[in-house]
Amino acid sequence: MENRYATNPQEAKSYTTEKLRDEYLIQQLFVKDELRLTYSHEDRVVIGGAFPIKGAIKLAAGDFLKTDYFLERREIGIINIGGHGVVKVSGEAYELSNKDGLYVGKGIEEVTFESIDPSLPAKFYLVSTLAHTNYPTEKISIEQAEPVRLGDDSQSNKRTIYKYIHADGAKSCQLMLGMTLLEPNNMWNTMPAHIHDRRMEVYLYFDLGEDNRVFHFMGQPHETRHLVVSNEQAVISPSWSIHSGVGTGNYTFIWAMAGENYTFTDMEFIEMKDLK
Repeated sequence: MENRYATNPQEAKSYTTEKLRDEYLIQQLFVKDELRLTYSHEDRVVIGGAFPIKGAIKLAAGDFLKTDYFLERREIGIINIGGHGVVKVSGEAYELSNKDGLYVGKGIEEVTFESIDPSLPAKFYLVSTLAHTNYPTEKISIEQAEPVRLGDDSQSNKRTIYKYIHADGAKSCQLMLGMTLLEPNNMWNTMPAHIHDRRMEVYLYFDLGEDNRVFHFMGQPHETRHLVVSNEQAVISPSWSIHSGVGTGNYTFIWAMAGENYTFTDMEFIEMKDLK
């Protein structure tokens, strides 16, 4: 498990491109037959990927969490961005097609990830937060996720937001998780930008072509920076930072939030004239 410490906006102003990428960009989430995890001290979020080919991969705590098992004090949200797969929770199998999600609550000792067809393997994206109580395991197919349609072609930001884990969907202690799909020929997301000072956020960008990139904008509204992001890379976004992006083609991203406030609409919008 890789360790990433929290950062402050005054320090981030002086970061080089390399330092920005080291602190905020997770460049390799999916490695064949491995579980890759990054521990962020921003609200104690764990971000990871499981890419099973030859057999099942176990969700293991390792030595870093100092717990007997991964979900001893945590909850987790999972979305499959690959081929058909199975997540087994205490022996019970949940089949996840592409873009299906799963919530697993605190106290579950055994979780494993498998691909049904190794030639078309599943890719399980994981986001875990601290939890104070147990909520039941719940599968959320993309058809069940609550859709919100936003934007228009004139601003190149026509998109559909699917909410998976939130107050009116699958219940959790603090984790909110969903997915945004941009329509063809639309490239902008979350613009005009906003912040939510009581929650951090993580973005996973995927469904990009090999030569396509997303320019992810971050930083304080008056001190913006950017990261150049490739397919299946994730960005850690502190609560003080905007999080917006534009791609060289349309793409999909998974957003996950953690922190004190559990209200999806608690956002502080930034007017375009205030961005610098």
